[in-house]
Amino acid sequence: MRRRMSADMDMNVSDMQALQHVIAAEAQGEPATPRDLSALLGISSASTTKLLDRLSASGHLERHPHPTDRRALVLRSTPHAHSQIRARMQRMHSGMEQAAAAVPPESRAAVVALLDAMASAMAGADAGEGSDGTRPQSPRG
Repeated sequence: MRRRMSADMDMNVSDMQALQHVIAAEAQGEPATPRDLSALLGISSASTTKLLDRLSASGHLERHPHPTDRRALVLRSTPHAHSQIRARMQRMHSGMEQAAAAVPPESRAAVVALLDAMASAMAGADAGEGSDGTRPQSPRG
């Protein structure tokens, strides 16, 4: 999903991750900084600067002075970024709604059960658990 959205917006996946991080930080009332992005993406400060140059040039991001640290910058998403993301999300949600509406009523309970089971399996995998809810033993015991 992230790959498709980034391609639709003519940016690479790292640029999209950075933009999503900035938007999420804004939603939480937290400042996003270049240092945050370097840590999140595991890239150097030079690579972060190039990434921010691309996002600024494309009109998706602005750099502003940090309110309390004169050496730092705060990153802010632009209305252009929000409108592009909203448009792509609306198209994606519309397609998902159409797919869900095409499921026959008598099959919906089975689809819901399948999706619940898949979500549980993914959550267990994220937590490092096996399918039975237990953590695998280390080969050393």
